[in-house]
Amino acid sequence: MTTELHDQAEQHRLTMLRQTLTDQFAVQTARLTELTADTGDPAEAHTRAALLAATRQSLDHLAGALRRLAEGSYGRCERCQVAIPAERLEVLPQARFCVPCQQKTRG
Repeated sequence: MTTELHDQAEQHRLTMLRQTLTDQFAVQTARLTELTADTGDPAEAHTRAALLAATRQSLDHLAGALRRLAEGSYGRCERCQVAIPAERLEVLPQARFCVPCQQKTRG
């Protein structure tokens, strides 16, 4: 593949990725809005609090991925700076770390 075709393909991939992340961000924002509506049921308070925390964290990760795309640092591990495999980014587009560094972060 010529360099120009490769660049066009990469640009298209990044455009599609940006759209996917933006769509996910919109879905999570709508979910956050729904979760913050008070149902008045005290039995749901604990569950709602956990869902709110998870949704806010998801929004934070999505916003970070969109920021990295805009900055040009998307797809590089934040710890070791190695390129994150495309397969990982397809499954988890907001990934910040390669798998080995992710495992170290959890451990």
